Parts: sequence; structure tokens; C-alpha cells
Amino acid sequence: MPLVKGNHVVDDEFVALADEDSIPDRGGILISAARFLADPDGILARDGKVGVIWPNNRDLDDLVPCLSQLAVVGLVFPTFKDGRAYSQARILRERYAYRGELRATGQVLRDQFVFMLRAGFDTFSVKKDSDAEAFAGVAKRYSVFYQPTGDGRVPAFRRRLGFNIAGANP
Repeated sequence: MPLVKGNHVVDDEFVALADEDSIPDRGGILISAARFLADPDGILARDGKVGVIWPNNRDLDDLVPCLSQLAVVGLVFPTFKDGRAYSQARILRERYAYRGELRATGQVLRDQFVFMLRAGFDTFSVKKDSDAEAFAGVAKRYSVFYQPTGDGRVPAFRRRLGFNIAGANP
């Protein structure tokens, strides 16, 4: 599947592993939440970056103790109508200050791309090459937003008033 990161289609540096696959000693891996939670210390002790695919029906509190050691958290959109991963993304960015890669997986649709960016996602696993190219272009199209969100951009009203993100005068 194509991966969009930083407005470009990129190669994925992580190998997605099924639960029955053996875990390599080196290199970046992307594993399920269930597999990760079965042995988080052992998985994090290996030589290589670790990413976890976190379902949207699972409590983030189970993941929080390990956040600082995870390179990627993949949040799942099982259907285009199910937006719980938006809330998870905002919670990870705003409440837990997660600065690693937040990856949108599952039903990642081009008409929801800007909303995903605004929620704090920075990487998108899409199903079609044509969607990947469209996603890369959409991010460049919008530079100013009215609502404050988890992506760290200064909203228009703060710009207009001359305030920065923290609310202090520049």
C-alpha cells in the first residue's frame, strides 16, 4: 500500500508483521496492539524502531506507558463512518504530547485527508496510488485554518490578533 508522509509518497521503513510472523532482530516493525501488549518490554528491547497498530475500540491508557519508546502509532479507521481514530489522535497529541509518527490506516479516504491532518496525523497508508498522489497535493492547498487542533498550526484568529500558539504576544 502507498504511504504518504510529508506531502510525498514514500517507502515504508517499517515491516508490517502478522501476529504469527516471527519478529526480526533488527529493523523497523509494525505490529498489532495485542501482540505488542503481550510482551512490550521484549519487543522494545530489540534493535530497531517499533510501531503499533492501535484499534479505535481499544483504550489508549494501555499504550501510554510505552509512548515515548514507540516510533509509530497507527490508528485504524475501520470504515469511513467511524471517526474514533480522530479522537485518539487528538488525545495522543494534545493530552499525552506524543511527537512520534501518527499513521492513519484502514479506510483512509481522500475527502477526509485534511481533517486527519488537523487531528494530528502525519502519515497515511492508502489503498490506491491515485489516492496517494491526491493526498500529497491536498496538504499543500490549505495553509490557514480557523479551528485550533492537534497539528500545532496557529489558527487564523490568533494570527489576526498577533498571538502565537501559547497566547503571548510575539
